[in-house]
Parts: sequence; structure tokens; C-alpha cells
Amino acid sequence: MEKIKDIEFLEEILNTPSPSGDTKAVMEIVRKKFEDLGLEINFSNKGAMIATLRGESDEKQSTFAAHVDTLGLMVKEIKDNGRLKTTLIGGYGYPAVEGEYVTISTIDGKKYTGTCLHEHASCHVYRDAATADRNKDTMEIRIDEVTSSREETENLGINVGDFIYLDSRTEITESGFVKSRHLDDKACVFILYKVAQHLVENNIKPKHTMNFFISNYEEIGHGACAGLPKETDEFIVVDMAAPGMGQTSSEFACTVCPKDSSGPYDLELKNRLVKLARDNDIEYRIDIYPYYGSDGSAALRSGEDVRVALIGPGVDASHAMERTHMEGIQATIDLCLKYIETK
Repeated sequence: MEKIKDIEFLEEILNTPSPSGDTKAVMEIVRKKFEDLGLEINFSNKGAMIATLRGESDEKQSTFAAHVDTLGLMVKEIKDNGRLKTTLIGGYGYPAVEGEYVTISTIDGKKYTGTCLHEHASCHVYRDAATADRNKDTMEIRIDEVTSSREETENLGINVGDFIYLDSRTEITESGFVKSRHLDDKACVFILYKVAQHLVENNIKPKHTMNFFISNYEEIGHGACAGLPKETDEFIVVDMAAPGMGQTSSEFACTVCPKDSSGPYDLELKNRLVKLARDNDIEYRIDIYPYYGSDGSAALRSGEDVRVALIGPGVDASHAMERTHMEGIQATIDLCLKYIETK
């Protein structure tokens, strides 16, 4: 496989914090990349970005979506010992972030580092260090500042409601793996950029106008509830596939998902994408995710009259220490381009 270029863009957005509700900084990076390609850029009132590449016809537009928002934490309470209780942003469990380095972002723009720990973290002190429940009541943030009281932490400028960023720990290996938190769904934001870049740099004008919808509230369920271009008739959501026991998805392929927890997606569109992959020797899988919803789910539940499909590269250990491979990323780019070519 030819090495994918512009990987620095993927690294940049992976390393830019963007939990749901605090995505302005990363959206500015994404805006500039799409704008540099010459696409029309618009924003919804909620802050989602719509980048548009005009085709021969503005009727029956297709809209691709990927979300730039991620999991995270927020300060729920300042404890008497100066440490922080938290609330989760997004659907995951505390064991997935135990021991993770974090950054607390205050309302005044100050940044403090820390670590997410169980309150009985020391096995030399607590008999239940390995067995105690990991939940909102037992987990805390240890701040890397001299503080041992609520007052001292408050004097740092830390307040309830401050966002807490999880370190992404991004690494791209020589063997083609991408390891990072938040591949869900920044890997697919990168994929949509590469699709748009290919069309622009090769002077390809699609038959129908294509939109690239960069969602900013997907992880909390309402990303694509509003803001889709009204001429959209087909909505292609590009989000991670979920490998695991009983699953067919692979880090080395693009998965077409006929159903997740929100119910079946459009059969005709799903079948068309599968046939495109099969007929063009694109590595693909078909898989169902039992505990998964997407921006397609949000759009349909909000009443959008669109046909929806869900595709994406396999991302191992979703909502934990995630990993994908460049082959899966490339397969997804290829399927998106074949869809545009034949729309």
C-alpha cells in the first residue's frame, strides 16, 4: 500500500483536546484544512462545520459525516482533600481511564496537569486497591499542584464544570498502526479530508454536490440532529467499526454496518456500498454493533428524510486505548471515492 500523505494533520487533531462541548480549537484546525482546498465553509448554530464541494447538480446531494468531538471528563466536585471528583463526557467506564494523565482547563484559560486515579490507588496502603469498584464516587483527579484542601484548589482557579482532557498518547508505528485515544472519530475526519483533497487535486467535479459534515456533539447523541444541508438525500456516516469477539470488523478493512443499537440503516444504500467494495477489490467487512449509535441514528431520530449508511475503519478497543491501521483508513477512503464516482 502506498504511504498515506499528510499524516501530520491526523496527528495534530488527535493531539488537540476536543471533548464534546469544547471543540472550538480543533474545529478551527479542521476548518482551515478544508478551506485551503477551496471548499465552501459554513457552520451551524451549534458549531458543526459543513464543507461543500459543488457538483454538476445541486439536487440529490450526498452528505458525509464524521465527528471531531471526543470522550472526556468534567469537574463535578472539589473534595476536602483538594482532589477532584468528575463526571464522564460520553459513554465509557472509569476503568478505561484509570491511571491516565489529564489536563484541567479552567474558565480563565489556565491549564493544570493531573492523573485519574482510584482513591485507594496505593496497594501498600489499601487492601482493596485491586478489587474496589471504579466509579464516579471512588475515582478522583490528583492535581499536579501543591494543594491539599478545597480552598487551595479553588484558589488555583479550578471550578465545578471545568473540562478535563485525557492525554491522547498518539503514536504512529512503522508497521502502519495508529495508536491513540480519540481515533473515534478523528481518524474519520482525516478520511473525509483525504477524500475531499483527492477530488480537488485531481480536478474531479462530482455529478452531485458533496458535503462534508463535521459534527461536534456526536458522543452525547445529538451531533447530526440538525444542520444537514436540506438537499441531502443520502447521508454517509463515517465512524469507527468495532472489532471484537463475535464481530467481523478488522483494523485492516472498511466495515459497512447494516445495523447498530438504533436499528437497521438503509438496505439499498448498504447493498450498493457492499457491491462497490466487492467489485473494486476494496477490503471490506459487514458487521453489526450491539452497543453503538451514530450521527446517522441522531439524524433519523430528529426526523431527517434521508437514506443513511454507516461505514468506517476498524478501531480496536473502542472508547479505551484505541488502535487502527493505515490499510483500514485507506480502504475507507477508497470506498468513499467509489461511491462519489458512481452517485
